[in-house]
Amino acid sequence: MNVRSHDGTQIAYELLGTGQPLLLVAGALQGRAGHRPWAEELARHFTVISYDRRGRGDSEDTPPYAVDREVEDLAALIAACGGTASVYGHSSGAALVMHAAARGLPIDKIVLHEPPFGDGSDEERQREDKEAAHIADLLAQGRNADAVKTFYAPIGMPPEILDHMANDPAIQANAPTILYDPYAVMSPRSRNGMTPVEQARGITTQALVLAGDASPPWMIDASRQIGEALPNGRFRLLEGQQHVVPPDVLTPVLTGFLLGR
Repeated sequence: MNVRSHDGTQIAYELLGTGQPLLLVAGALQGRAGHRPWAEELARHFTVISYDRRGRGDSEDTPPYAVDREVEDLAALIAACGGTASVYGHSSGAALVMHAAARGLPIDKIVLHEPPFGDGSDEERQREDKEAAHIADLLAQGRNADAVKTFYAPIGMPPEILDHMANDPAIQANAPTILYDPYAVMSPRSRNGMTPVEQARGITTQALVLAGDASPPWMIDASRQIGEALPNGRFRLLEGQQHVVPPDVLTPVLTGFLLGR
């Protein structure tokens, strides 16, 4: 299925299951195909809206990019699927969910899973700007695999996994969106200069922020700070989990919060 966003871009999505609507927002480079196991497990409890973010998979892309256009994509999906929904965002997808909630979209509840905000220092911003410029140059040369490697290398990903991801045709096809997400979505410019904590203080939607206790300490700290700043939010640490949580572990956490079970 497709829905037309405000600027005319066609956004591809699918619905799975029955129950209250739950929209899944993937992080950098990921499309709905990669989230299929989570969507299928969650579909036992929800009507899951799984979609390809603009520029990925079966969705169109309309330049120039702006974070507001992605927020409009979420608004179009929610409108097409009943007019209100809860929203789960993973990694930098959680940052996009914060933008959507801050702009007052008709969202019942939000779950933010390890939004990977750094310390916001000038040094970090300069490093990210330099990284983004290098990736833009690689993409302009058609070196999508090298762009993927450049993006993931600082994370400390094992070389064999890095090579596998860089040579995955779907991820290579999505590589141009690295400049959208995370760099534009996570940028202070997208928050009018506010820090993530300052943005969180203005989001009144009921919220749950998740982090795995085996994730890097800086990521746990960022998630905890966001959870404590949200007026109607709380933070939960998932024992024994890292950045990606198996569907059978994540689903009970989401049903407990979203359905009150």
